[in-house]
Amino acid sequence: MSLSIRSATSDDLHAILAIDDYCRTHPERKKAIERWIGSGACYVAIVDGNVVGYAALEYSFYDNGFIAMLTTTTDHRRQGIGTALVRHIESVCMTPKLFTSTNESNKPMQALLAKLGYQPSGIIENLDEGDAELVYVKRVP
Repeated sequence: MSLSIRSATSDDLHAILAIDDYCRTHPERKKAIERWIGSGACYVAIVDGNVVGYAALEYSFYDNGFIAMLTTTTDHRRQGIGTALVRHIESVCMTPKLFTSTNESNKPMQALLAKLGYQPSGIIENLDEGDAELVYVKRVP
């Protein structure tokens, strides 16, 4: 498998939308993806010429870097794509602290963050009813 990561372009929009199941029921996500692409905040993982994952880096969390989105195609999960995307974001993050969050029910993401050295940093209740949002942080060079 030959993996590369690059900034997303508008040409990647349809491939990103196809990956992100949430878009099917939440049209506001498409607007967020368009905004991320337009601002240079979106990165795609490419395998064999195909977009197989994407991530978005914002600076909206108290002016710190924040991984606002990370997902891969179902067929490419647990193959290092998420790890590569997070490491890429760490390398381009312009603040000394990089935050992200995930639902309490998302055990695979929690395991990925632990593997990459992220530390628990807090809990936000009431975003998704009955599924707390866990916040993580990592100091990046």
